[in-house]
Amino acid sequence: MADGLSGGVQQWIIGLASALSKLDDASDEYLFLIDDGHGGWLTPYLWGPCRLLAKSDVISAAARASTVGPGARRPRGRVGARFRIVRRLRRTLRRRLLGRKPVQWRSPIDQMITEAGADVMHFPRQSAFETAVPSIYQPWDLQHLHLPEFFTPEARQAREATYRAFCAQASLIVVATQWVKDDVCARYGIAPKRVAVVNPPPVTVAYGPPEPNEESAIAARLGLPARYAFYPAQTWGHKNHERLFEALRQLRDRGIEVPLVCSGHRNARHPEVMRSAAALHIAGQVTFLGFLSPTEIQVVYRRATMLVFPSLFEGWGLPILEAFAEGVPVACSNVTSLPDLVGDAALVFEPTDPDAIAASIERLWVDDALAREFVERGRARLGTFDWHRTALLMRAHYRRVAGRKLNRGEVALLAAPPAV
Repeated sequence: MADGLSGGVQQWIIGLASALSKLDDASDEYLFLIDDGHGGWLTPYLWGPCRLLAKSDVISAAARASTVGPGARRPRGRVGARFRIVRRLRRTLRRRLLGRKPVQWRSPIDQMITEAGADVMHFPRQSAFETAVPSIYQPWDLQHLHLPEFFTPEARQAREATYRAFCAQASLIVVATQWVKDDVCARYGIAPKRVAVVNPPPVTVAYGPPEPNEESAIAARLGLPARYAFYPAQTWGHKNHERLFEALRQLRDRGIEVPLVCSGHRNARHPEVMRSAAALHIAGQVTFLGFLSPTEIQVVYRRATMLVFPSLFEGWGLPILEAFAEGVPVACSNVTSLPDLVGDAALVFEPTDPDAIAASIERLWVDDALAREFVERGRARLGTFDWHRTALLMRAHYRRVAGRKLNRGEVALLAAPPAV
């Protein structure tokens, strides 16, 4: 996974790697399979039982030892590539659902992880590959079914084939919230016992804090205003930047100018979003910083007056917890899993109503006492989420999927209800 292209998933992997690295049980090892040249963002968080495994090393080693059975067919194109062809995913799905034996040909990656003695293959994002190793699959949400207008027909078809195939393959499906679990079970007819909820804590706690002089220099280089609302999100359609801009225009018309700082990879939709800001004549108060380094993101959070999160659909909402961790008050949407995530620790609004967005922003912008109250509520809410416990929980899931005997503590962890 290239650095910066999938912010939320990348943060989950960093946080999990850092937490697993700190476990003191020497009986387990965790290998992080990466594409060539794309492991630099993860390396600082791996030590102890965790290390990188480059895809080229896997493929070359497996290719040297691979054999092809009679009648087996090699696929065209790159061996070991992720499944992007809907037709092949459909075949995989049919085999899983109908109980057919898999094809004789196996990818070099799957051969290698099998020969290396891997007990479990964890796919921490939607992309995966067919494997004979017991697997854990993470479909973060089913947004394509709820908001199909944000996807082309081809993208919807590809997502649906991918998600169904690898949910069927997986020994265990992991999701971030009970809301997503209920959705996955209902939409795909999956038994609840096959789906586990693991709430990701904020990853900013794994980063080294910036030095005081470094913080000032970064703020100056990024051109951060003295006060601003912060929205960390790529410009996907469901992130709802346009209605946020309408709310900012309303506030400015009432004499309240709120600078907005945004972060996240500038994807193909970014120019369109900026045109909407220009049409509302607020482009001058909107700043897009792009993808930020761990140190930069901490500085932007710490100096923000508030976090505004107007997303139309979220399986989790990691920036909200990061704001709680950095002492930033939050106003967010009242959709999907977000109300359960924030509890009483944030102002919530209807994200399709610019008036409601503007009202929540105004309350936190002008009322310092209210903002301080929500900072304290956020800190209290944050106490529910802990990376050490999350690492122990994931380790228990790994061991269970691998068929290992669990100790009493692990059994209790698996039986405990999630916070969200």
